[in-house]
Amino acid sequence: MQNPQSYVSSNIAGFINLLEIAKSANPQPAIVWASSSSVYGLNDKVPFSELHRTDRPASLYAATKKAGEEIAHTYNHIYGLSLTGLRFFTVYGPWGRPDMAYFFFTKIDDVVKGCVGALDTAEKSTGSGGKKKKPAQLRVYNLGNTSPVPVGQLVSILESLLGKKAKKHVVGMPRNGDVPFTHANVSLAYRDFGYKPSTDLASGLRKFVKWYSGYYGVETRVKKEIQGAGEVPEGGSA
Repeated sequence: MQNPQSYVSSNIAGFINLLEIAKSANPQPAIVWASSSSVYGLNDKVPFSELHRTDRPASLYAATKKAGEEIAHTYNHIYGLSLTGLRFFTVYGPWGRPDMAYFFFTKIDDVVKGCVGALDTAEKSTGSGGKKKKPAQLRVYNLGNTSPVPVGQLVSILESLLGKKAKKHVVGMPRNGDVPFTHANVSLAYRDFGYKPSTDLASGLRKFVKWYSGYYGVETRVKKEIQGAGEVPEGGSA
């Protein structure tokens, strides 16, 4: 809401730039790209399924991701590009984006497996030199965890792992620009490439804190336990 042009520049103009290059390549690549669970917007049916409506975005970000899905359809239809959109539900873990509020979860390891599965099952594009020869593959999948997690549970686990009490400032949900929950139905991804999240929140956050403390040099309870056991933090060296 504070910087709308950044979303338009990246999610619409940037995506079109990529597709313009891909359509004229010979051979054309198959593309797996990042959509978002935000496209479900004001949908109140849970868990969210790829069959649910996505025409009521709750934020401009969501609207640009939905626009990306429609743009993908257009380039698939006109130019024969093979396109797979992945609707990511909030992802956390080592090397995660530092701006993400970890509300509802799937672990990066699980998501990477989903991305690789989508790549491995992507069919070839069917165009050449900007001209479509026959219909091409067009897909969209949810990638997320099937068990939503309350924010309070996240905070409690992090307090334990960090050995510190959180300074809590509880605020109400904004009236616009956000949704109260997300919940992924991943049965389609499981059917097509065996996607099945397997990491519980406590284990995943422990690995994240381990990476974070090593990467940023932060002293945490987890880091002390690692050092006491003689284990080398991820990204470190013996």
